[in-house]
Amino acid sequence: MSRDASVLRGWCVRSFGFWPAVLLLLLLIVPAQPALAQAVYAIDAVAPVEEFSRQLDELKKTFIELNKRIEASATAIDGATNPDASRREIAELRAIVSSLLGAVADNGEVAQLGAKALAHARAKQKTLAEDTRYTADQRAFLLREWDRLARETETATAELDDARGRFAKVLRLLQTNDDYVGELMEIRQGNEALRVVRDLAKQIHEASDMLNNFINTITPPGT
Repeated sequence: MSRDASVLRGWCVRSFGFWPAVLLLLLLIVPAQPALAQAVYAIDAVAPVEEFSRQLDELKKTFIELNKRIEASATAIDGATNPDASRREIAELRAIVSSLLGAVADNGEVAQLGAKALAHARAKQKTLAEDTRYTADQRAFLLREWDRLARETETATAELDDARGRFAKVLRLLQTNDDYVGELMEIRQGNEALRVVRDLAKQIHEASDMLNNFINTITPPGT
């Protein structure tokens, strides 16, 4: 017991007697307890309010993100279900295939590349054989090198012709199946639309769970 409490008790005993003094002391001490209880209650009441605010902020953020996702999903579905998109894509593919076929045709650019390289190597051999600017040893070395280059270029040109012919064959095969390829492109678009729908359904379910939990926190017990 503190010094002030002892002094108070002594004063009460001297002034009123023992038992009346005890009653008076209790009356002086007990009224302070409700004030303390109210203070504790006020502190406890703050926690639910803060939790409510936190959940409300999270809910608003979720709704904003979900609204953006819905708009993005609508745009994605429009693109995935638009037949013009696949038509444009198949048209682009046809143009590319046609250009490549022109390049690898028998008289196309690729065939001319090999022939040009081989003709250059043989022309150098002929020129060096008649060139008198070099010593015999120098000319012999240069001729050997160009002879090697000519032979290897001829082999490489044959390989290029083989690759060119094979590629032209499969390009023509692709051309004859471009309608089927177009259908496969639309199936790919359909798969993308399916993925968008599934992802959106998952997000809406998650938002529903969050909203349901929020409603439970603001619903009074027994209602």
